[in-house]
Amino acid sequence: MGVAIKETNFHFPEQESFYRGKVRDVYIFPEIIAIVVSDRISAFDVVLPEAIPYKGQVLNKIAGDFLNATRDIVPNWLLDIPHPQVAIGRRCQPFPIEMVIRGYLAGHAWREYRDGKRTICGVPLPEGLRENDRLPTPIITPSTKAKSGHDQDISKSEIIARGLVPEKHYLRLERYTRALFEKGTAMAADQDLILVDTKYEFGIYHDRIMLIDEIHTPDSSRYFYADGYQERQQKGIPQKQLSKEFVREWLMENDFQGGTGQVVPTMTAEVVKSISDRYIELYNLLMGEPFIAINNGPDQGQIEDSILGWFQNATIN
Repeated sequence: MGVAIKETNFHFPEQESFYRGKVRDVYIFPEIIAIVVSDRISAFDVVLPEAIPYKGQVLNKIAGDFLNATRDIVPNWLLDIPHPQVAIGRRCQPFPIEMVIRGYLAGHAWREYRDGKRTICGVPLPEGLRENDRLPTPIITPSTKAKSGHDQDISKSEIIARGLVPEKHYLRLERYTRALFEKGTAMAADQDLILVDTKYEFGIYHDRIMLIDEIHTPDSSRYFYADGYQERQQKGIPQKQLSKEFVREWLMENDFQGGTGQVVPTMTAEVVKSISDRYIELYNLLMGEPFIAINNGPDQGQIEDSILGWFQNATIN
């Protein structure tokens, strides 16, 4: 099994600051950010103790391909991927919300519905729906971006009333979100998959709205296998999923959901390998091509050199 990159600690010329997220190490420059997509993995808002070989490469490649495939819908932050675990792009001012869009009643939305709620983020839902049913039309259920702890559902009206996003910008975010989801749905269908739900993040760069972060990856999206979906719904059995849900399920089976006092179960070498193998399988199915890993695994020196080399040769528009 390959080497995993758990964290980086570089210092670059003209670097202004550094931010370590759950998965990404972000190096911040005056107009640019350079992101190292580590092999860390999180679930229930907790970073798990072991890194997963190849995970960063998988997510970076998927996100890059989908960002490039959707530039006709909305401009995005990405400029280059100089290394399989590095993404370099424009430094945008993020909006403090995530645009979550759902085509099916699954995950958090299902749990809210199951517990009796018929309005989510100000969006009404009809009676009589079952888990994983297709919704009459995709719904947008935004959430706040919490600096710590869990993100919180929020309605369109509250976002505008609190001034989190100006109304004229929010209306454009909704249009972009629906168009991106439609594109992602079509691309998933080409691989016999169903894009169930996903989230998009946006920011401002020199007065232009841009799509930021990753899109349509197994960490940010949920997919079902199209083959057998209707039959499974009719029988009332769980859908086959293509997402990070299998990690959450493993944690729940071992009595961990991020609660106070709960302890992350031991991640043995066998568990780590199984998660790594599953991410590679996700890539192969979603992208319709075999995953090609870096020979002998990633090297921190190569990652650092790729960022330095990009700045030496960059022309930024």
